[in-house]
Amino acid sequence: PHAARFAAHATLRAEITFAERLGWKPKDVVVILHVDDVGMSHSSNLGGIETVEKGVATSWSVMMPCPWVPEIAKYLKLHPDVDSGLHLTLTSEWKLYRWPPLAGKPKVPGLVDEEGCLWHGVQQVTAHASPDEIETEIRAQVERAEQMGLPITHLDSHMGTLFARPDYFERFAKVGMEKGIPILVIGGHATYALKENPEASGKLRAWIPKIWNAGLPVIDDLHTDSYGWKPEEKTEKFIALLKELKPGVTEILFHASIPTEDFPLITTSSESRLADARALTDPAVKKLIQERGIILTTWKELKARRNKAGAME
Repeated sequence: PHAARFAAHATLRAEITFAERLGWKPKDVVVILHVDDVGMSHSSNLGGIETVEKGVATSWSVMMPCPWVPEIAKYLKLHPDVDSGLHLTLTSEWKLYRWPPLAGKPKVPGLVDEEGCLWHGVQQVTAHASPDEIETEIRAQVERAEQMGLPITHLDSHMGTLFARPDYFERFAKVGMEKGIPILVIGGHATYALKENPEASGKLRAWIPKIWNAGLPVIDDLHTDSYGWKPEEKTEKFIALLKELKPGVTEILFHASIPTEDFPLITTSSESRLADARALTDPAVKKLIQERGIILTTWKELKARRNKAGAME
């Protein structure tokens, strides 16, 4: 009976969502609708602004090494309340439109390719860059944001590079905990995260209490699959996703853009990104969120709630 009681206790504990720990009710479905890649291009900035101002997006993160960051910095000076984090960028994936690391090649040679830019893909980064170089570049990106007066409500990872090696994640967590900035980390039921990124999700479990007890919030789940949805299906699939969400805090990622004429030269995903912007500004989406009683939140609110919450055992 003791073992059975312990098992029951364990499942009971597992069912407490991070939304609950952060002060929401057990059945509350709490969502961050997040736009990645802001600052990457003028089109990306337009997409972020449009979906936050006129749509249901609640948060975005900025790619600090990219050329269009000054435009978003100017916008944020006029709209300081936007939930704006940093999309820590360790790759430069496009063919014709690229960027180098902010720390400079002498400090982070392992992050630099033959064009003097960040590597195109995550596997090239993991093959060449040391954890020290990763941390140096993270700090350079945070420093530039601080220098430009950008708010930093959270830190996440472009193309998931910081989740690709445990020693990279360690540096990511270290900087977040040291600076008291929330980092993207999944600690709850992880329904989508385990399906989409099983390896990373499993390995990082041990970090959850440590991050939480350092005073940072943790979320229950992350949905990243919208990038693969066909443009014509985006709104429909987004609505279906909102209908099936479980209680807890879930972040749903989008890459909303309003393409300018040069944008298709940068990326083949131009139509997909426009469809993200359309889905996030669709009245049917807004209506469903209200009808289902979905609570929209931001990283800023998560941090404020975490400040009032208790420690994890």
